[in-house]
Amino acid sequence: MITDAQKKKIIQVVNVMETGAPEGRYDQVTLLADGKKGEKQITYGRSQATEQGNLRNIIERYVNAGGKYAPQFTPYLPQIGKTPLVNDAEFKRLLKVSAREDPIMREAQDETFEILYYVPATHFFVMEGFTLPLSLLVIYDSYIHSGGIPAVIRARFPEKTPANGGNEKAWITAYVKARQEWLANHPKKIVRPTVYRTKSYLAAIEQNNWMLAQPLNAHGVIIP
Repeated sequence: MITDAQKKKIIQVVNVMETGAPEGRYDQVTLLADGKKGEKQITYGRSQATEQGNLRNIIERYVNAGGKYAPQFTPYLPQIGKTPLVNDAEFKRLLKVSAREDPIMREAQDETFEILYYVPATHFFVMEGFTLPLSLLVIYDSYIHSGGIPAVIRARFPEKTPANGGNEKAWITAYVKARQEWLANHPKKIVRPTVYRTKSYLAAIEQNNWMLAQPLNAHGVIIP
């Protein structure tokens, strides 16, 4: 069973991987050419929701909760994910200021990342028979960064999950190595440098830090 302290550490590590800070940078707005067909898009918040992905979920949640800037965001709701807003200065300003000034925006982000990423990652973790905190960290990071556990990566190694008679540590190790190779050779060049994520997890595996009881070096940031 994953403790609250272990969950906190898992989220802190992934926050660092996304925004460089254990607590997460809720107001971070980044423009990356990682959208469909290499289009530039907004990525936002603690775990960098994408404009073409789940950014609308965050804003809709914020508006429905009656956030301070809900009236200004409301006209944008039909556009998010359909009409590119990467060059809309006012929209980007609203993203930043709402996260800095309104706790409801930070709550909306936390809820979105919990419901759309952490819960599904935990479901996979439990259903496939995993038990170790480092395993959940690897799985959750993959859900945040790659949208799940891509079949294209799973097809690259023969190990089975524990639920299917495999060894947990062997599967996780094989998955991280396969994911690192996949990221390093990704067709989108912008994705390739993100092997810093898998390198950190391979180092934790080498240190036998499966319970996350030791400090973990997350891309140069030490999470105690």
